[in-house]
Amino acid sequence: MTVKTTLQERIAIVTIDRPAQRNAVDPDTAQALYSAFLDFESNDALDVAVLSGAGGSFCAGFDLKSAGSGLADDWLAGLDIPDDWTDPASQPLPAPMGPSRLMLSKPVIAAVDGHAVAGGMELAAWCDMRVVSSDAVFGVFCRRWGVPLIDGGTVRLPRLLGQGRANDLILTGRPVGATEAQAMGLADRVTGSGQALEEALILARSLTRFPQACMRADHLSARMSGAELAVGLRLEWRSARSFWAEGRAGAARFAGGKGRGGRFDEI
Repeated sequence: MTVKTTLQERIAIVTIDRPAQRNAVDPDTAQALYSAFLDFESNDALDVAVLSGAGGSFCAGFDLKSAGSGLADDWLAGLDIPDDWTDPASQPLPAPMGPSRLMLSKPVIAAVDGHAVAGGMELAAWCDMRVVSSDAVFGVFCRRWGVPLIDGGTVRLPRLLGQGRANDLILTGRPVGATEAQAMGLADRVTGSGQALEEALILARSLTRFPQACMRADHLSARMSGAELAVGLRLEWRSARSFWAEGRAGAARFAGGKGRGGRFDEI
C-alpha cells in the first residue's frame, strides 16, 4: 500500500508512503489518496486530517516516469471534468493527484518535510493549513518539463499568495525555502527539521477541542464558493489538455535522467 491512514483520537493521519520516489504520486496512489479523504469526510468520528509523506519528503509531484512512459495514460484520460460540474462538495471528482478537486467540510493540515514540489505543492495548497519544517522546499518544478499545473495550483496559489507572488512561482518554477514560504503566506507555521508532523498533530488536536459545527461553517464561509472552485478547476484542466504532448515529452526527459535533485541547468 502506498497510502496509509492511521487514527489518533479524532484525527486521521494520511501518509503517502513511496519514499524511494520521494512520495511522487502514481495513478494507484492518487486513487488511494482520493478514497482516503472521502472516507475521512464521511466518518463522523473524525474532525481533522493531517496529510504527510514518509521518509523525509512530503511529495515530489506526479510520478513523471509513469507519465512519460504512458503508464498513466488511462488514469489521466478518465479525469475530464463534466460541463455541468458545479459543486465539488456534493459532486466529488478525482484529480490527477487524487483529492485536489474535493472540497471537504473538515480541515486538512499539511505536514511538510522536505520537498513539496510540482503536484506536491498543489497538494499542500489544497490543504487548509501548512505546517512546514525548516528544511522544506516548495516549487513549481514541473515548469522545467512543460508539465502543467492541473491540480488546482493556478486556482489556489493566487488566492493564497496574491497574484504577484503566485506569478513568481508559476512562471519561474524556482525553489522556495521554508522562511520565504512563511513570509509569502504559503507556510502557516515553521518548525524544526523533521518535526512537521508532530507540530501538525498538536495543531490538529487544538482544533478538535472547539464546537465543530460552528468552526466548519465559518471555515466554509471563508473559502471561495464551490461554484467558483469548479469553474477555476475546469478552466485549468481544459488549458492543460491543449498542450498535453509537450508535457509528456518533458516527463520522458525527466524519466531519462534529466533534472534530478531539482536541477534547472540540464533540462
